Amino acid sequence: MDVEIFQPAKSAMQSGRANTRRWQIRFKPSKARQIDSLMGYVGAGNIERQVKLSFATKDDAIAYAEANGLSYQVREPKARRVPIKAYADNFKARV
Repeated sequence: MDVEIFQPAKSAMQSGRANTRRWQIRFKPSKARQIDSLMGYVGAGNIERQVKLSFATKDDAIAYAEANGLSYQVREPKARRVPIKAYADNFKARV
């Protein structure tokens, strides 16, 4: 089974960075989704897609994957850039 180890990005609905510091393991889908012929719903036969495991550090997540014989891929988070702003910039003349 393949898994992906990553730090989730903050959602667009939040201003803070809550729930973005922990590392997660997410299972990659093993087969394609199928359309139910009777109701037309899209579903998959595997429930691994719904499982997300959370860890305090990247090393803990990698150790879990190796201990359980899972092949893993680590996705490093992008560096956060915070533009330096000053209150006086609100009153600058715009050209």
